[in-house]
Amino acid sequence: MTPSDGDLRRHCERRMGALDRERQSWFQHWRELSDNILPRRGQFLSFAGQSDRGRKLNGKMLDSTGTLAARTLASGLMSGVTSPARPWFRLTVGDPALAQAPGVRLWLDRVQEAMLRVFARSNLYNALATVYEELGVFGTGVLLILEDDEEIVRAWPLTVGEYWLASSDRQVVNTLYREFPLTVYQLVERFGRDAVSPLVREQYDAGTWDREVTVVHAIEPNEGRDLEHADNRNMPFRSVYYEKTGADDSLLSVSGFETFPAMCPRWHLVGNDVWGRSPGMDALPDVKGLQILHKRFGQALEKMVNPPMVAPPSMRNDIASTVSGAVTYVADPTGAGFRPAYQINPPLNHLAQAIADRQRSVQAAFYADLFLMMSQLDDVRSATEIVERREEKMVMLGPVPARPSASSMSRRSPRRSVRWRPAASSGSSASRAARRR
Repeated sequence: MTPSDGDLRRHCERRMGALDRERQSWFQHWRELSDNILPRRGQFLSFAGQSDRGRKLNGKMLDSTGTLAARTLASGLMSGVTSPARPWFRLTVGDPALAQAPGVRLWLDRVQEAMLRVFARSNLYNALATVYEELGVFGTGVLLILEDDEEIVRAWPLTVGEYWLASSDRQVVNTLYREFPLTVYQLVERFGRDAVSPLVREQYDAGTWDREVTVVHAIEPNEGRDLEHADNRNMPFRSVYYEKTGADDSLLSVSGFETFPAMCPRWHLVGNDVWGRSPGMDALPDVKGLQILHKRFGQALEKMVNPPMVAPPSMRNDIASTVSGAVTYVADPTGAGFRPAYQINPPLNHLAQAIADRQRSVQAAFYADLFLMMSQLDDVRSATEIVERREEKMVMLGPVPARPSASSMSRRSPRRSVRWRPAASSGSSASRAARRR
């Protein structure tokens, strides 16, 4: 039995509250990662209508090693897993003999070429670069892929703090709740004037188009669907939009998906956790230590260059200057004059070495040494060795590269019998190991 709009909205509100309580224990950790590594990511205290979104966000950072290392990790995953410069996946079928049939192979190749053209035309690659950064720092990334009238598909990368997840008993994410702001004009443009609340309709008619409204989007298994009906309300996954406040029990839209439309990679899972753990969490102590070391290094350098000064009481009302080339006249019979309060000789070399050691630890936590190994080679290598090294570094990451796309791509293939596998050079042991994974 299909629930009414009021019952469906109350169900979504109850479930969102339960998911929020489960997410609370992760929230502070994510906030710390955002403050120290990716200050421009994370939706923590922003609300619809907030007027200071352009404020400075990296005020707590004195060292950008963590940010740059996270960027290197995201770039390495992009080039190694989903490079837009080369075919990065290959379609096949479950039966190896059938996969080699001329007609089947030709059809699979054409579908693969069509998919690559669609991906290149859409914003998928730009969105994937964002998701890889979120994955490496926060341990979880979410990419929502929806149909688009202009580009066939449109990718929406979500940032940590604006969404909630739940998984099945097989630890596969099957539920996504998110909050996002839309202006009055965008709301009417997307859902129609008759679907919005009376307040939004009045503001639209009055020309107040730029006021923001918080919208909730819920995607979850459609347990109560009627299998005898094939409409969009009875698909395996339900999609519900509603205004968070001021709309009573009404909904903006109810539809569905045949497959789960979001890719939700987790870097490392422990037990039955929904949320992943990340290299950013491993690097966080060193990143925070770098901020302290840079602060101490700056303080020591400042005291050497511009030390605190002492002067006799007779100079209380006289002009004193520490500018290069300036003259300060001192009438002091003791000869003490205008001088530094104390002499310091800070161990700047040791501080610099400690900073360099911490920086290397942060880069190692983000696998920057793996992804930059080619630029660090002293001698010229052959193309074959470069290919081998590139594939070996992806294998060293373990199963992580397979999580972001393999399972989702197989579900989103043109037919259920079609499966996705990463493209690799067939002649190398690293390629065979990667396929076995």
